[in-house]
Amino acid sequence: MKSSNIACQGNARVGLFFFTIVAALFLSSASAQDLTAKEVLEQRCMVCHGCYDAPCQLKMEAHAGIVRGSSKELVYDGTRLRAANLTRLFDDAQSEQGWREKGFNPVLDASTPRQGVMYRMLQLKQAHPLPTQGPLPEGFDFSLYRDQQCPKPDEFDKFANNNPYWGMPYGLPGLNADEHSTLTNWLEDGAPAPELQPLPTNQQALLAKWETFLNGKGKREQLMSRYLYEHLFLGNLYLDVTQKQIWFRLVRSSTAPGEPIEVIATRRPYDDPGQEKFFYRIQRMPISPLAKTHIPYRFDQARMGWYEELFLKPDYEVSELPGYAIENGSNPFKNFLALPVQSRYRFLLEEAQFTIMNFIKGPVCRGQIALSVIDDHFWVMFANPDKMDVEHDAEFLASELDNLRLPSPKRESVIDMLSWRGYSRANAAYQQARAEYGKEQLDREDRKMDINSIWDGEGRNDNAALTIFRHFDTASVVRGFVGEPPKTAWVVGYTLLERIHYLLVADFDVYGAASHQLQSRLFMDFLRMEGESNFLMFMPPELRVPMWEHWYRGARSGTRNYISNIGDLAKQPTDVSYVTSDPKLEFLQAMRERIHGARAESFDYSSSATAAITQAFDKLIQAPGAHNSFMPEVSFLNVIGNQRDEAYTLLRSSGYSNISQIFQEEKRRIPEEDKLTVVSGFIGAYPNYFFQVNEQEIPAFTKEVLALESRKDLASLRERYGVRRNAPWFWRLSDKFHLKYQQQDGTEFGWFDYNRYQAN
Repeated sequence: MKSSNIACQGNARVGLFFFTIVAALFLSSASAQDLTAKEVLEQRCMVCHGCYDAPCQLKMEAHAGIVRGSSKELVYDGTRLRAANLTRLFDDAQSEQGWREKGFNPVLDASTPRQGVMYRMLQLKQAHPLPTQGPLPEGFDFSLYRDQQCPKPDEFDKFANNNPYWGMPYGLPGLNADEHSTLTNWLEDGAPAPELQPLPTNQQALLAKWETFLNGKGKREQLMSRYLYEHLFLGNLYLDVTQKQIWFRLVRSSTAPGEPIEVIATRRPYDDPGQEKFFYRIQRMPISPLAKTHIPYRFDQARMGWYEELFLKPDYEVSELPGYAIENGSNPFKNFLALPVQSRYRFLLEEAQFTIMNFIKGPVCRGQIALSVIDDHFWVMFANPDKMDVEHDAEFLASELDNLRLPSPKRESVIDMLSWRGYSRANAAYQQARAEYGKEQLDREDRKMDINSIWDGEGRNDNAALTIFRHFDTASVVRGFVGEPPKTAWVVGYTLLERIHYLLVADFDVYGAASHQLQSRLFMDFLRMEGESNFLMFMPPELRVPMWEHWYRGARSGTRNYISNIGDLAKQPTDVSYVTSDPKLEFLQAMRERIHGARAESFDYSSSATAAITQAFDKLIQAPGAHNSFMPEVSFLNVIGNQRDEAYTLLRSSGYSNISQIFQEEKRRIPEEDKLTVVSGFIGAYPNYFFQVNEQEIPAFTKEVLALESRKDLASLRERYGVRRNAPWFWRLSDKFHLKYQQQDGTEFGWFDYNRYQAN
């Protein structure tokens, strides 16, 4: 019976005991269904083998990844002095032989399927299942930088003898009999690719229309298409909302529309395609979306009409198309100077979550260096495009083109500090010019720094307010202001949004040298501080420096003095009137009420939870302190009861004295400032732990979280309410969470990744 005790393992309360038996039976019956091989691969394999850091680079998001096989080469290596060879699925080789030439080893065996590595890994788990009680056997290593085993076919016997419990799924329960039979039968049949259903007629017509639109002959059309490509290349495009989504991507091809696509694979989207004539094509992607990399973007007829309004209807001239010289490649302000500034900003702004999501999601599956540059929880607002003086702002940008350049990787070798100083000086010159220009503009009667300077979404667009959560080396971005008002906030305008995209998306290379990633991290410091200082301009002048100094306690003098170094602009009076003694809180709460969608009601647990559950969760979020430091960054909580079966996410935000330094993060930790955010539904692609609690036990669960003082206390909490990696019901709960996530948002749904799920 212990294996069925889901909600209160180790708890002897008789009523809950019988309840959990019923719940377990329900879960069993709910998961007893006939799954296809593709569904088993998604639900049991892809959840560990999906992102760029999938063990052994065995990516199972698509059949092509299984055929490609495995490699012992690491994608993420913070010590390499030169850029690594590219191994992007669908890009850097187009055939099985091509991947063999790149050093990938097969996991399938076409002639003798039972001798294939994948088949034998599944059999190994069946022969040596994990114990269902207590901790895992010795020897498991779940650290992100663990040694890669990746046995070749002729190495498998030795691997199995040395590691009998390391069958697949690694460190998780094995497949049940039906799942195992489905997958092994599929392997014995030659592991055929799932059949792609033909595109509906209306989508075929729209696809052809898009490719005609994107390959216009005129210079304006060509410049527009290049701008779109450099901003959409990571997007999972969809042509319409259907029950079963079909995904596409925008690529450059050497072949024209109507011919088979031949992808031009360059390291970065702004790199020279290597041929004068090429075409923008829409490539169908036979993938299952992974939450970490899934960036959906609507690409329907209405979107095409909007692009025409933005880029083709305005009256402007493109006299010459930009080239692909490396020194200008990462400077969109030069390359797209001819495109109207207002059109560029509207393009980025109307889908601001997508724009920001590109650096939050995407291929950066491990982004500790890149993401240590942002706070664990902050809100993002945007400058009102209708308050821009387009003509004057465009003239100012044109005058600052050289100072707006971003670090461009020329050598991909050890960091060139002389080059870095040049970027730093250019940024300082731009910030000074921006401050002078801003003061000049605010001295005018018609330009104010008031609440109308913040975009409110115009009563229709919920991209106007965003929340970003950092989870150590990954992050999430959602629409609306989620959680309690944070320590910091950003106000972002066109130039900042564009530079964030080119620095952290178009220019960022996960295969790059350590120097490239370090330069990106250093430069992002400037961009973060710009967004924060924009926000401070809405605060009373006398509070700006004290607030900044609190955000940057113990930071270097250059960082601490940033807000005062922008001169008279920092002293400019605000046009916002305050009535309380806490202007920051007053302003953020006012923006939450004013901006369309900022209340983020879909994440509000109080709208569906009982009064008792709401009261318990309220206690968690209103109690910052060191007890929160013991909680995982991302926990999924299933609350079950007689009439209740709900999912919540508990997010830990860690406190720091400052985030302006790259290393020694632990020395800047302030656990007393750690906070929890509780939301209805799911936020986060990498759950660190599952909890399953009976609704009657939520007050007790909350009380234990608030009382955490040690790792031993956390172990007790997990013993009573947690779901170990080897819990017999792990997969049933995983299936339930995925189903609920699909119901939460079918378009944004992607499979969770369990590579950060904690042991025991």
